[in-house]
Amino acid sequence: MDNKEFAKKLEKRTRKFAVRIIRLSTRLPNTPEGRVIRNQITKSGTSIGANYREANRARSRADFKNKIHICESEASETQYWLKVIVDVEWLSWDEVRPEYEECGELLAIFTSIGKR
Repeated sequence: MDNKEFAKKLEKRTRKFAVRIIRLSTRLPNTPEGRVIRNQITKSGTSIGANYREANRARSRADFKNKIHICESEASETQYWLKVIVDVEWLSWDEVRPEYEECGELLAIFTSIGKR
């Protein structure tokens, strides 16, 4: 697979992940605390793909690497919020595990890309 094909597939994968996070966030309680966490996880989970898309349109190698590092940071933050959701017992581990694992894979991919 060449770089353009890889980039296209990863953009699609991160967009699908964003949709999954949005759907998961709608299951959080409609309380002041639930709305805060919903906003946080929605922002971080959807930001991964948005920043990757921007990275692929970067004006320089430095700009590309900066945006990839943002993708890493947002993926890590998303995993954090997923753990918080489980810890406060709004959703079970089984309910968030698929998103947590996918987020971990995305984090590993962006970490690898960022080291190149």
